Amino acid sequence: MDIILFKAAIILSFVLFFIPKQFQYYFGLLLHLIIIAISSIWAVKSLFIISGKLTIAFLPFLGNILNLEIDQLSAFFILIVNFTSLTGIIYAKGYLQPYFNKKSKIELAFHFFNFLWLHISMLLVVMFRDALAFLIIWEIMSLSSFFLVIFESEKKETIRIGINYLIQMHIGVVFLMLAFIWAYTQTASEFSFDGLSVYFASHNPFLLFLLFFIGFGIKAGFIPFHSWLPHAHPASPSHVSGVMSGVMIKMGIYGILRVLTYINHDLFDIGLFILIISLASGLIGVSLAIVQHDVKKLLAYHSIENIGIIGIGIGLGVIGISENIPVLAVLGFGGGILHILNHSLFKSLLFYTAGSVYKQTHTRNIEQLGGLIKKMPKTALFFLLGALAISGLPPFNGFISEFMIYSGMFKSLQEANLFTDIILLFSFSGLAIIGGLAIFCFTKVFSIVFLGTARSDKVEHATEVDAAMILPDFLIGFMIVLIGFVPVIFMQPLSAIVSVFTGDTIAIQQIIPTLNNISLSSGIFIILIGVIWLLRAWQQKQQSIKQNTTWGCAYTGANPALHQYTATSYADNFVQISKQIVNVKKDFENFEETDIFPKEREFETHSSDIFEDNLIIRPVDKILIFLKKIAVFQTGKIQHYLLYALLFIAVISILTYLNWI
Repeated sequence: MDIILFKAAIILSFVLFFIPKQFQYYFGLLLHLIIIAISSIWAVKSLFIISGKLTIAFLPFLGNILNLEIDQLSAFFILIVNFTSLTGIIYAKGYLQPYFNKKSKIELAFHFFNFLWLHISMLLVVMFRDALAFLIIWEIMSLSSFFLVIFESEKKETIRIGINYLIQMHIGVVFLMLAFIWAYTQTASEFSFDGLSVYFASHNPFLLFLLFFIGFGIKAGFIPFHSWLPHAHPASPSHVSGVMSGVMIKMGIYGILRVLTYINHDLFDIGLFILIISLASGLIGVSLAIVQHDVKKLLAYHSIENIGIIGIGIGLGVIGISENIPVLAVLGFGGGILHILNHSLFKSLLFYTAGSVYKQTHTRNIEQLGGLIKKMPKTALFFLLGALAISGLPPFNGFISEFMIYSGMFKSLQEANLFTDIILLFSFSGLAIIGGLAIFCFTKVFSIVFLGTARSDKVEHATEVDAAMILPDFLIGFMIVLIGFVPVIFMQPLSAIVSVFTGDTIAIQQIIPTLNNISLSSGIFIILIGVIWLLRAWQQKQQSIKQNTTWGCAYTGANPALHQYTATSYADNFVQISKQIVNVKKDFENFEETDIFPKEREFETHSSDIFEDNLIIRPVDKILIFLKKIAVFQTGKIQHYLLYALLFIAVISILTYLNWI
């Protein structure tokens, strides 16, 4: 019965185009809820009841090709996808309100249709094992997300970003196809994930894993395969950005984890490779985030940073298995997998709150904001919660997953050899630097966007968003606090997921007393804060309080915004020590000594991604130059085109005669 309802919801998605405009959202929401309920039941059954693989025949007449197979790893991703998609569709109601008059019935239906199919395709990605079915649904996921990215298709820049995204997704699919075909032709086994075990059992796994890593790494946003991500997220509606960053890029992580389940030997090189790429992603991602002025682009680079943190945990876990260090394997995988959940929460929360700011101010430029905590207090509070969580600060969820990774490194030092200890030392240092820079970045963002005074008239008419856009923030905020304060309740299901890779999960059980102490300390800390707040409130009631403008040192002629830190000035010291990475350029006409009365000047800074510049933009520019040069052959004269054909035939004939082809 459940599979029939699941398939019925999929079929009914096409009815969206025939639903009246005012009911499209509610019909789409209903289909989302049906899919969430059914797939979540499957996931819970696999994760908690049977503690193993659940197989469901999707289209029985096609045999086993389209069977849905749900193990603990799939169940984990199903639950994350469902929760984030639910918050996304709830948030969409308020965010899309201004577009209901701008967009036609078909355009809105197409948007809700693609949002629904993004949800469906992500679920099927983690349930299909057959390679052909997997690649088809992977392509559907890319296409549906592409149409969501170009929602504001009237903007030429949005179309350009969407095409860039789609091209890179197809490059990723090519690598995945090559990997599956290579494994199949070498073993003549199943054309599926399960067939990989035959290849890995008799071949060195690194080269095939590298193909898979590139294909999945493009979707995940690892450096240097990330260049689509900082453009696609800002161009998308915020509910789409939240889902894409929260869970869609995790499909790349899922693919990497799924492939790792089939590799049982020669793991050290693979683990070290993942670790190095992940450290680079974390460090470069957070560095580029610091210098951004577009708040959504800044959050996009933080997605790259957090993908790096997840990869650090996975890489350490793989090294732990290779070096037979169970505590490193268990806590590395445990911390990395828990961070997948944690990142889906605080990153979607940050994108939703950033979207609320954009909806009310019509700008994403940090330099044009300020003082919003007075006008949007709930949004400011939830943004602060997400900022604290993503920075890995206690007592919130980001701290728990990073603490597990740190614990795995510390507890492994005595069991590891010298070379592994050096790797652990560099990993510890890299993760600590990433965390410190994240705090620096979000201190800048929160203080400039929400504190101080307005830097432009964009803020003047801002008000708090409606309940539909606040409700998802409450749901996510509750989960962030729950994981941070009571992490122990998540350890049992986490152990079941980690056991897919390590078998033994004793290290997670051993860390529970420490987590209990952390929870107790967090509770005491919050109680103390509450007591201090109550005492202050009582003391303030006894005083006569007056409010006035801030004293301007007897000079009130200037705009108060000019006396505040800007995003540029806040990050200037960091820019000076990281020029080679952040590549910040300043546009400013310097003052000359002869300028007694200098004219008005403008100061602008902009950064570019060195990987995008060198790996994409420059090669593409050279190709375009080459194409322009050979365009001289397009004369428009039929005799010339006939001559080209004759020359081609002559060349082929000569090469054939010489047995070169």
